[in-house]
Amino acid sequence: MAKVGIVMGSDSDMPVMAKAADVLEELGVEYEMTIISAHREPDVFFEYAKSAESKGWKVIIAGAGMAAHLPGMCAAIFPMPVIGIPMHTTSLGGRDSLYSIVQMPSGIPVATVAIGGGANAGILAAKILATSDDALLERLKKYSSDLKDQVVAKAEKLDKLGYKEYMKQK
Repeated sequence: MAKVGIVMGSDSDMPVMAKAADVLEELGVEYEMTIISAHREPDVFFEYAKSAESKGWKVIIAGAGMAAHLPGMCAAIFPMPVIGIPMHTTSLGGRDSLYSIVQMPSGIPVATVAIGGGANAGILAAKILATSDDALLERLKKYSSDLKDQVVAKAEKLDKLGYKEYMKQK
């Protein structure tokens, strides 16, 4: 059964939201992904948010740009954690999305990652779930260890090649 709902306001958000899905897949966390516009189809959105708990979801990851009401409205309806991903926008570079998601009124929090931070949203969702799932916690520890190993390998390569040759290979 899916434990995470992933929702975006437009298919233009898919490249960022796919990063959240990729991380969840890597960590063995089931999810459902969909596209819903809170502004253009509010009835569909309300049903989505109202039914999320009965579907067994523990976290919703919601990405949106510009006015970015999708994450906040999810948080207003869904009683468990919502993670908002602000999308980069051409007019204001995503700051509009960021402010819209992070500046929620008291009592309606949305955990907010960086503009375009799909991977971090997936990791944060997994960390929330890992508070009650020891196997997932172990997979997260391995994920973190693998990240460290990648940095160590890059540092060793830099030491071996020097920065000029290293840059040529990037």
